[in-house]
Amino acid sequence: MQAGNVRYRTLDDIPESVPIFPLSGALLLPGGQLPLNIFELRYLAMVDAALSGKRIIGMIQPRFDQDDEDGGDLCEVGCLGRITSFAETGDGRLLITLQGICRFRVIKELSTRTPFRQCKIAPLRADLDEPDDSEVDRLALLRVFRAYLDANNLEADWDGISRAGNETLVNALAMMSPFGAAEKQALLEAADLKTRAETLIAITEIALAKDQDDYEGSLQ
Repeated sequence: MQAGNVRYRTLDDIPESVPIFPLSGALLLPGGQLPLNIFELRYLAMVDAALSGKRIIGMIQPRFDQDDEDGGDLCEVGCLGRITSFAETGDGRLLITLQGICRFRVIKELSTRTPFRQCKIAPLRADLDEPDDSEVDRLALLRVFRAYLDANNLEADWDGISRAGNETLVNALAMMSPFGAAEKQALLEAADLKTRAETLIAITEIALAKDQDDYEGSLQ
């Protein structure tokens, strides 16, 4: 997996522990790019620490079945990202872009004195290899995506979409999808690219059916 100027080939290229950024509704996938606006002091410290080291941050969602999203339990699976760009805004914020490297499972949260959380992780080795995108049902994915855009009066860059490979298409649509935290986690934890595409199609079809039911209910 290539992220910025670095090629991650084996598990030895991945640190055993990483700073963790818990953020509900955020989805980073291997190869994808996630822009972030960093303004909290603890996360500014996290970015500074990452920039002085291997530039790696673990994006992960808080567990959904709790009220404390800040210091509570984390989901079991997240995605490692490398900081590939950053800029200072002049008002104390940092604008960074993370490029996804691979997914990981949390082994345990570490007890540290840093203001940000850190975890010992087990990276998913399969994500470092080129994915098999030959079995992705591209036509079905584009059909449901177009239906969702039409239902919500949205437009897309179809020229760019037509040029995108299956991996780029699936992951980009998954990351930009407006679905909730649980749906985003399901997309993250999909076993492979084919399964992720099928999951995205199913979630979108459910959203379309719900919108149709709500519309018909409003007419009664």
